[in-house]
Amino acid sequence: MSGDATSVMLERIEQDNVRFLHLQFTDLIGMPKNVAIPVKQAEKALTSGIGFDGSSIEGFVRIEESDMVLKPDLSTYTLLPWGPREYTVARFMCDVYKASSGKPFEGDPRHVLRVAMEDAARDGYIFNTGPELEFFLFRMVDGRPTTLFQDVGGYFDLAPTDLAEDVRREIIIALTEMGFEIEASHHEVAESQHEIDFKYSDALHTADNVITFKFAVKTMALMRGLHASFMAKPIYGICGSGMHTNCSLEKDGVNAFYDPDAPRQLSETCMHFIGGLLKHAKAITRVANPTINSYKRLVPGYEAPCYISWSAGNRSALVRVPTPRGNSTRVEFRSPDPTCNPYLTFAAMLTAGMEGVRERIEPPASIDKNIYHMTLEERAGAGIETLPGDLYAAHQALLADDLICRALGPHVVEALTSVAEAEWESYRTTVHPWELDRYLATY
Repeated sequence: MSGDATSVMLERIEQDNVRFLHLQFTDLIGMPKNVAIPVKQAEKALTSGIGFDGSSIEGFVRIEESDMVLKPDLSTYTLLPWGPREYTVARFMCDVYKASSGKPFEGDPRHVLRVAMEDAARDGYIFNTGPELEFFLFRMVDGRPTTLFQDVGGYFDLAPTDLAEDVRREIIIALTEMGFEIEASHHEVAESQHEIDFKYSDALHTADNVITFKFAVKTMALMRGLHASFMAKPIYGICGSGMHTNCSLEKDGVNAFYDPDAPRQLSETCMHFIGGLLKHAKAITRVANPTINSYKRLVPGYEAPCYISWSAGNRSALVRVPTPRGNSTRVEFRSPDPTCNPYLTFAAMLTAGMEGVRERIEPPASIDKNIYHMTLEERAGAGIETLPGDLYAAHQALLADDLICRALGPHVVEALTSVAEAEWESYRTTVHPWELDRYLATY
């Protein structure tokens, strides 16, 4: 980074009366990590970076190669609006480097996405994403999260049914102060379920915003005595939480998905991008739906996609093209949930879509009827396959997909394998409450 940029940033930090800086990054599974430094260390952080032990971070490195360096991205500077009133706390998102070589760390999720975006840029494309994050607000009891509803509102309900309206408003105010452009917020379908949408941007900026969004929502909820959960399916029998991701390619300042003279006004680039997404959907599922619980959401009947298909309007399809055209033309990839690491998810989506564009992969015919109501025979006749039904199957699909594995890199794939194997073995061998309810009295 240039000396001028560093000097300008240091002056801004001083003008904002910043006393502490939080240097944030994410581990492999998308959990935000943080190193807090006093403002006296700001110049060092902005010039040479701040060292830390990477061996203690999920999916990073072994203890014998643990020295890592955090280098702040100046464009991500923001003030934390809930800090102490007598002084200010600021935040940077950081890139992770290897101390030994000074090169970017291949296991840094932010680096993985940047590499995918640089690859698309070689063909002149900017990848834009606009995720829609859903979450639950649950009550805390004795300082511990529960699944007790804070309200019993439904889709688009208002107070007094939606008792969390004030909390949503405070969250939006905080996010706006942090630089978010909020487009909408509303109560979702399930009790105590909510959605706040923010404006799309390039995928790296948006992934940063997803991490910041979850961090801010959890913090503001906790200040109100509530627990904000981004778990995919916290309660059986009601809708889970998704992170539907709208995406598009931009070239020379123009939306490359729009063609006014094409069928449905969707360009060949758009159709081929859809073809790539569908071809690699099973492998993408491993990173877009990374937990055991994720697959409790991907079942028929709760507006979550489980069938590999696309449509210009059908919400039961995996890929949907919303109605707006022109610069708003976009593809909505509906399977991701908010437990995903957004950097890895966006990197996998972009890589799949770009293969579709480069190889001119044609998608299958659009499915314009409710797939949930189709019989097995009807789905087979239409060539509709299903997404993996559990984490183990999804990980096997990833390992079988050379393109997505290359996009993530061997370090990330190896780490994801370790996580999946440990999670699956723990889940497989645990005796669950359902088993006791089902069998204990009978046998």
